[in-house]
Amino acid sequence: MSPGDPAEDLRRVDSQVTGFLRAKPLACYWEGGRLIVHNYHSGRRSFLPPLAAGILTYCSTWRSADDVCRRFREYPAGSLKTLLALLTRRTFLERSLDRCSRLNVFEDWADWMPDAALFHFGTKNVQYGETGAMLRELVRKARRNPPPSPLKRYPKARRTVLPPAQDASGLAKVLKERRTWRQFAGSASIALRDAATLLGLTWGVQRWAETRLGRAALKTSPSGGGRHPIEAYLLARRVEGLESGWYHYDPDSHELELVASSGRARTPLSYLPRQIGYSRAPAVFIMSAVFARTRWAYKTPRAYRVVLLDAGHLGQTFCLVATALGLAPFCSAALADSRIERDLGLDGISESVIYACGVGVRPAGVEWAPWPDERPLPRVLPPASAKIKRKR
Repeated sequence: MSPGDPAEDLRRVDSQVTGFLRAKPLACYWEGGRLIVHNYHSGRRSFLPPLAAGILTYCSTWRSADDVCRRFREYPAGSLKTLLALLTRRTFLERSLDRCSRLNVFEDWADWMPDAALFHFGTKNVQYGETGAMLRELVRKARRNPPPSPLKRYPKARRTVLPPAQDASGLAKVLKERRTWRQFAGSASIALRDAATLLGLTWGVQRWAETRLGRAALKTSPSGGGRHPIEAYLLARRVEGLESGWYHYDPDSHELELVASSGRARTPLSYLPRQIGYSRAPAVFIMSAVFARTRWAYKTPRAYRVVLLDAGHLGQTFCLVATALGLAPFCSAALADSRIERDLGLDGISESVIYACGVGVRPAGVEWAPWPDERPLPRVLPPASAKIKRKR
């Protein structure tokens, strides 16, 4: 941690500043053999020597410069003040002079810190390159290091050939009718044809495009850089013509691969904990991400956002297709991640579970069932636009 030119900071330490507090948005991690401190709000990061680490630990509550000098009296006071100035300059310490301007903003993030805050702030404000130059670099990279396969297969798995996907039309009507359902028709099963349509129109490869980077899958939902990192797994509980169990969907051949029999497949409630409304769903579709596909093209950690967005696109497509089929769809990110990964044999690192969708048969006599019990439907009001008289 080089001091730079802290003369002005030293003057403020001696005169204006009354105290120091460790900044809230800090993360520490090892990089090689060095401990790194990273302020993910300011973007500043630096090697953290033992004395600096000790000062940051001590400044978990407001401390004056004299407090620090007394606590670390084995070091010269001048050196300690220089280090205080440097830590402040690097945004690892807050000055009491600045507390109103910087500290209070993170109170709203307290429940999400450090995990979501590190991700959110740490992936902001990326410096983007020129599109043409980036593409040329990827073309060169593809020659020496081809991208990961866009498909995943289980060569030894028993395969089920699916019927062709049905044509689901009437987009505007479907968009308006899409709702999340949490009740289903008793123990009713869904048809294999419907499951095939959901898989084919949501995750299936519609065409292959020959590009300078190799073959690219064309699907019904967009994907950052056309990388399509998302894999689909079906937990079949009551799907006509399918043995209960876990299946992997091959989006190219439009086939299901049995990866875990019913003995290893638990109930939906085991995988979607505490979500009682989904406990009787006959089919749950789990999305995982093969991160290498996206990481191959985008080294910046912001690309993790793209993976999550890809899953969101697919979730909406799934719900619209299910609605067009007259089924009752839902989606959820409240997952028993590690349990699902264990049962599917995923390592949770190179491929990790990130999102779930499910579907059932609509219960008779209701137009919508958003609650798992018998509570009445919520009152539905028209938007303001419906009350405005418009000229034709």
